[in-house]
Amino acid sequence: MLDKIEGGLFGLAVGDALGGTTEFMSERKIKEQYGRINEIIGGGCWNLTPGETTDDTDMTICVLKGIIANAQNPINEIGKELLRWWESDPKDIGITVQTAFNFYQGDWFQAAEKAHDELEGKSAGNGTLMRCLPVALAYSDPKKIDEISALQSQMTHYDDLASEACVIYNRIAGRMLNGEALEPAIQAEIKPTRYALSGMRQPDCPPDGYVVHTMEWVLYWLLSTNSFEEVVIGAANMGNDSDTIAAIAGGLKGIEIGFRQIPSRFTDKLLLKDDLRTYAKLLYEMRDNPAAWNN
Repeated sequence: MLDKIEGGLFGLAVGDALGGTTEFMSERKIKEQYGRINEIIGGGCWNLTPGETTDDTDMTICVLKGIIANAQNPINEIGKELLRWWESDPKDIGITVQTAFNFYQGDWFQAAEKAHDELEGKSAGNGTLMRCLPVALAYSDPKKIDEISALQSQMTHYDDLASEACVIYNRIAGRMLNGEALEPAIQAEIKPTRYALSGMRQPDCPPDGYVVHTMEWVLYWLLSTNSFEEVVIGAANMGNDSDTIAAIAGGLKGIEIGFRQIPSRFTDKLLLKDDLRTYAKLLYEMRDNPAAWNN
């Protein structure tokens, strides 16, 4: 279980670090400038240090810390961590999250609704899907996973499409943590949803920040490839919102293969590698000891 939890966190961070180089670029520009990204090299529009990650990993850690601080009712603690991160002046922050922060005055769900109105109803971004994985890693109760997955999304993203994607994603992760294989876990959870045919062919939508498009591409990479490298490298070389798609797909693929099977040339490069291992152990200890939820 610890290997799977570490695999999920590191898989997400590796995808983020790879895709951070190519974010907002087109496939053509990537080919012209890099040929093909196969390693974590940093740079890109954020001028990343090799091994540095972006808001995908940053907000994932915020959710994780919030759960550790108060597992029974983590939303307020997640909010505190998100605000601390925002106040640190991060390099990258999505427009929906930024707008919700601007409106926050003590009630996250009210802030999300105001942000939704400010953005003329366009709050179905992928900013909550990118950060939701710790919920599945921390909790073993499916009802709790559904509840917290949705609530952490609704803190900043009012549109139900965002929370729906988080619930589906973490249900898949939960199945895999309980021993199911990746493809059957995906198929079991997407069958009754809008994503039922996803992965059958390459999506005809751009790999952008709209959560439905993001989920389509995540499922495509997971169902059309075999290895961890194919998933994260393939997603990274698509460009556009490449860091987020590679991170989200990498998280599930990392659970499937476990930390020890992720190439060390990726994991050793991550600047946050020691922190991620520490966080994984904390989540494992809490998951393995239900009494800890009452502390």
